[in-house]
Amino acid sequence: MLRLTSLLALWGVGSLVSAQSIQEDCPATGVSIIAHSGDPVGKEQVYNEINMYVTGNASDTGVLYLTDVFGIQLLENKLLADSFGRAGYLTVAPDMFNGTPAPGDINGQPDFDVNKFLAEHAADATDPILATAVDFMRTELGVKKVVVTGYCFGGRYTFRMLAEGMGASVGFAAHPSMLEDAEISAITGPASIAAADGDDMTPAERRMQIGALLEETGQPYTLAVYGGTAHGFGVRANVTDPKQKFGKEEAFFQAIRWFGAWA
Repeated sequence: MLRLTSLLALWGVGSLVSAQSIQEDCPATGVSIIAHSGDPVGKEQVYNEINMYVTGNASDTGVLYLTDVFGIQLLENKLLADSFGRAGYLTVAPDMFNGTPAPGDINGQPDFDVNKFLAEHAADATDPILATAVDFMRTELGVKKVVVTGYCFGGRYTFRMLAEGMGASVGFAAHPSMLEDAEISAITGPASIAAADGDDMTPAERRMQIGALLEETGQPYTLAVYGGTAHGFGVRANVTDPKQKFGKEEAFFQAIRWFGAWA
């Protein structure tokens, strides 16, 4: 069971027993598996004109890592992908923004047009990139089963990838943004969410709506709320703050346990 400073866990039918049964076998047994700083250990590869960050050793189950708007260019995204690699999963993070992610200091860039950026990277532009990444994982890397982890912008696409025929079988999302009701209702596999109690983009009322929609799918699910955290904590937490550091690390292990239970 997740032990959190502040936790709301909503479990789908049968998920509690299964999750408990795999914890002793979970490959992630200590926070040393997570790197908050240092140099990335993966490498970038181009497949069908899409740049991919690849990390970890060969594995039958591979993690498709979907970034926030700061892309694979953000150090924290590469380091977190590396952590999934150290947990035993070959991990692939596609460049979802074709080399032009949002600026790191997004709030300090008055010339950056958020609405234009999101329009340029809507689902009709993003879904084909993710399809290419899944094809790369299966045909070039030998992955037999794809699980997906997504953050903020990428969290929405965790749910899209769980729809019929999209290629992923199990999903985790931290603080997903712009997630639509229909995308939740369309999932065909287990889904887990790590949410921030201070996330203005997903306030408490919306979290309850999401939980209700997940329950209606009939799929196993969890929704955990982490106290003392804000939007983005799953990747860009201030690790000098104990609550944020704990939240980021525990959200990572939430994903690992989820994949271990259902993949």
